[in-house]
Amino acid sequence: MESVGLKINNSFWQDKNVFLTGCTGFKGGWLALWLTQLGAKVTGFSLDPLTDPNLFSVLDIEKSIIDNRQDMRDLPFLKRVIQSSQPEIIIHMAAQSLVRESYKDPVGTYATNVMGTVNLLESARSCDNVRIILVITSDKCYENREIDYGYCESDPMGGHDPYSSSKGCSELVTSAYRRSFFEDNAMVAIASARAGNVIGGGDWASDRIIPDAMRAFSSNETLLVRNPGAVRPWQHVLEPLSGYMTLCEKMWDEPSMFSEGWNFGPEDESVRTVKEVTERVSNLWGDHSTWEKSNGDHPHEATLLKLDINKAEEQLGWAPKWDLDMALEKTVNWYKSYYNGENMQEMSLKQIEEYQAS
Repeated sequence: MESVGLKINNSFWQDKNVFLTGCTGFKGGWLALWLTQLGAKVTGFSLDPLTDPNLFSVLDIEKSIIDNRQDMRDLPFLKRVIQSSQPEIIIHMAAQSLVRESYKDPVGTYATNVMGTVNLLESARSCDNVRIILVITSDKCYENREIDYGYCESDPMGGHDPYSSSKGCSELVTSAYRRSFFEDNAMVAIASARAGNVIGGGDWASDRIIPDAMRAFSSNETLLVRNPGAVRPWQHVLEPLSGYMTLCEKMWDEPSMFSEGWNFGPEDESVRTVKEVTERVSNLWGDHSTWEKSNGDHPHEATLLKLDINKAEEQLGWAPKWDLDMALEKTVNWYKSYYNGENMQEMSLKQIEEYQAS
């Protein structure tokens, strides 16, 4: 099943100067590929990829962008790169993005996710060319009370674990900078975007159900699942990316109207348990793929988390296009193509084309 959402304005991105942090990550790699395919001039700022293999290297993204490798915590270097690149649009995706890793390294998580956002916004203040700043956080930025309705953009920030609370802090930093330093500048728009669990080809991070499944199934091993009863808002990675791009287009034309927080999640039918997703992925993969519940001790993770996307649907005209079945099919097909040795840049561009056409 597919639903028709707003189309990306391809001509808008032609020759736009975009500064993208976190480009070597999973979401950042897909966005860099999409933006360059649309003709944008992308300057990346990121650490080296954290996994091998990784999407950035598999798709040869380095060849199509200006690639800067440095830490977001290095304010002087970040300022120099932004000054030299003179971006019109800044999309900030760099982050320590794993809940379990935040328990192991809370100081590094806060330093990257909170001070990294501070450094990005502080650097943008010194660049007169900037028109749009979009800070990407997470659905986990909300104070999660484990209740069965979607959190809307006006709900309070919070977070049980260091990762989640660091994303709530990043939201507060973004709001404070907008009101303190940019509110009187009618030409600069600053917004934040919150997305749910994203899936798609090219994610090899640890402690994520789809990458864990692909590693296990491709090696004929049994997948261990930590929390099969947890409920998550699953969406293909192209869904929130299309939302981010749509939001940027809107902010360009009417900066003050869209400078706030936005949710980009799936429809309710794609909010499912980890167990349901695992079983569907196992069926799609085939080849006697198996899984079982892990009985080890694990740190706290939310068991129920949903987003309300009415605001994005009503005010941006954005809506999800691929339901969970389609998202999982595209994801498993991507990994199967990879393990079969196919050209993954062509495969990925084909999926972007299919998404845009849907």
